[in-house]
Amino acid sequence: MKLVPGLEKNDVVFVVGNLPELGAWNHNQAIQLTRENDGTDSPTVFDNNSSADFADLYGNSSDGLDFMGNSASDNSEGGQIFSQKIALPSDADVQFRFFIAVVCQPNGSKNSAKTFIIRKWETHMSPRQIKRNVLSNFSEDTLPDPDKFGYHNEYCKIERGWLTDETVIQFKLFNNPIKLWKNRLQNKKVQIKMTPVNLIRHNSLELQQLGGDCVDDSLSMDTQDIVDQPAFSITEVAVMNDEEAHFKYQDQFGRAYNDDEFLIFNVAVRYPETVAYLVDYYVYTTRSFPGEPPTHIGFSYILPGALQTSVGLLTVAITSTKHRPIGQLTVEYVTIKPIPDFPWDMSISYAKHWEQRWSGLDVGHRGLGTSFTCQMKNCANVRENTVASLKTAAYHGADMVEFDVQLSKDLIPVIYHDFYVSISLKRKKQIEAMDMLEIPVKDLTLQQLHLLKDFYYPRDSLGQVLYYLDKEEQGVKQSVYHLEEGREKTAKFFDEDLEDHQPFPTLQTVLQELEQHVGCNIEIKWTMQLKDGTFELNHPFDLNLYLDIILKDVLEHGGDRKIVFSSFNPDICAMMRLKQNKYPVVFLTQGVTVKYPTYHDPRCQTIPMAMRHALTADILGINVHTEDILRDPSQVKLVKDRGLIIFCWGDDNNDKDTIQHLKKLGLHAVIYDKIDEYNAKEVKESIFLVDARESQKALIALAQCNQACATSATAAASLTTPFVNNAGGSESDDSVGGTSVNLTSNCDISHQDKEIRDLTKDFSVCASNFSHPPKTKSLTDIVANSPAEIRIEDESAKNCL
Repeated sequence: MKLVPGLEKNDVVFVVGNLPELGAWNHNQAIQLTRENDGTDSPTVFDNNSSADFADLYGNSSDGLDFMGNSASDNSEGGQIFSQKIALPSDADVQFRFFIAVVCQPNGSKNSAKTFIIRKWETHMSPRQIKRNVLSNFSEDTLPDPDKFGYHNEYCKIERGWLTDETVIQFKLFNNPIKLWKNRLQNKKVQIKMTPVNLIRHNSLELQQLGGDCVDDSLSMDTQDIVDQPAFSITEVAVMNDEEAHFKYQDQFGRAYNDDEFLIFNVAVRYPETVAYLVDYYVYTTRSFPGEPPTHIGFSYILPGALQTSVGLLTVAITSTKHRPIGQLTVEYVTIKPIPDFPWDMSISYAKHWEQRWSGLDVGHRGLGTSFTCQMKNCANVRENTVASLKTAAYHGADMVEFDVQLSKDLIPVIYHDFYVSISLKRKKQIEAMDMLEIPVKDLTLQQLHLLKDFYYPRDSLGQVLYYLDKEEQGVKQSVYHLEEGREKTAKFFDEDLEDHQPFPTLQTVLQELEQHVGCNIEIKWTMQLKDGTFELNHPFDLNLYLDIILKDVLEHGGDRKIVFSSFNPDICAMMRLKQNKYPVVFLTQGVTVKYPTYHDPRCQTIPMAMRHALTADILGINVHTEDILRDPSQVKLVKDRGLIIFCWGDDNNDKDTIQHLKKLGLHAVIYDKIDEYNAKEVKESIFLVDARESQKALIALAQCNQACATSATAAASLTTPFVNNAGGSESDDSVGGTSVNLTSNCDISHQDKEIRDLTKDFSVCASNFSHPPKTKSLTDIVANSPAEIRIEDESAKNCL
């Protein structure tokens, strides 16, 4: 077969599956496939290459080829063929996926085993399958037709990987960050290029301890300096415009920075503590001839010691080639680290999945709604962001509930909206107005937050608070209020003796208490910088630590629930996408507004900029402020035409007519208060509960079918041979509710009854997947405990979703 250049020389093809023989969905235990043309293995060690040697994270190579190495105009069916013979048990259904990775060898100073950097992987809701008790898919004389990487069930589904052993540093350039002082350089368009540089020399002890990663000296043609390239590094660039809102490899002389642009360099390295970043600057002079390279005017270095915190702002000098200062560069950065020591699996991913029927979903804002900050007529009568509020919204048919998560001082994820709580300070039997003190939630432990509410409130006949008295009659007492309560000096809720009504429930409690069919829109609270330079909250936690703790809580306790992360901070959205491989992320944005102060980051200021950020970060979609949608409804189509999901939020949603108008515009979800009153339907159920019920009905019908054919099972087994297509696959599979149940010709009743009992024991299990995937076709047959050949073809996927 003709070979088509596709995989880079350090890319390795693997198969991973549900059985121990296939790694039990652990990518580090996956089976490496071998290229068939010459019988040699793919390379297993990453060595040094220029950025032009690699395909980017979206599968676009710098040489104009797609991620499988095919030209956009090349419709050839050829490709590199990879295969491996694997002995698998006969009494189990086999599920598996293919993925492509770079293998990093063991490192004595950091890692005790080799690790994989996932470049891309198949993410179909229903993985590839090999059914039990069928014939082998190859013989001594024939081999099966190869599967095509990314193509399954007649469509392509490939996603970029997540962080496993590498760290990503993003450098953001905006608000005209390059200032040049020399007159001859004024009004010149500057091209900027970023290159990671290894600070550890070849003969150093530290480099020897890095486990033998190959590091070559490469001569810089610009500065004539010796530059050490890191053993693993990938540098890409994206610009927040309609044409360049995807990370691509930078050109030889970088990318020109234009006024008012937002440019991001994305650099992936393994050992950030030993890597600096060389920034080169070029200009085209008036004397330049067509085709002539630009002039190298200077450079900057960003040292790793300047990147100690997860986010920050740097100003570095621009030095001429004669080592004279000629200007300065101001850049914001964010460091994205992998979650340490987390047991990832590749069984499923919802990161870019949304069913077409999931449109116009009803999402309960902070549960049943805002309790304090809106007009009294729209305030919910249950305290916001409590278990009671979330449960009440679910009871009244919310498809999802939205709530806010932040950390207490002792690093416990709690549900609360504001960054501050208002504390009352009063002396015993003091009648005059109490003093109110605002304290950040982050400065109080979970126990302190819970103790603050352990008080009762004596009231007069009108229900007004007379004075505050602690239960133990101590001299000084404290009580906690929402900020609006504190400013009004009036307590609005007196039901805190009920457990579900307590403020500050933990994230774990919420995930465990809510019914499994209720979806969750988890908003990550984080301080935002306003355009005037001030922050909503000062001295926050380290951002990587903050997100890792929240993510671990959700990954450990989220189960099969439908969960979507969101944040007003665009960097958090990018980080959440790279830090985990399971849940989708949407970017919250204010857009054009007169109701709120403008944020500093341009990505937060308009819907088109938010859309471009979502494309660059490779997230599910955006969550826009309804004020901006009502101003210009055409923006909904603009977002959807780019393949993104769009939610909306805001006080404007608290109106039945507006809610219906937004749904007709095609919004995928509308977030609003008082879902018990504003929902137009008299009887409303969560769409995910409906999905679960339909799955249960299908499974019951399947059980009845099995019972009907039970009497003829023996005859059917002896007379019927499964149909096998040209690819060696069986076409006897049905998928119900995202869970595959096989109605085979020999009616394996005992096994199928067990499947049905397991799947129908409650709606939680029936609704365990986001989708009803397409009917499975082209299944590969295999015989028990005999060699089976898995073959995959590396070829074009230009129609990949």
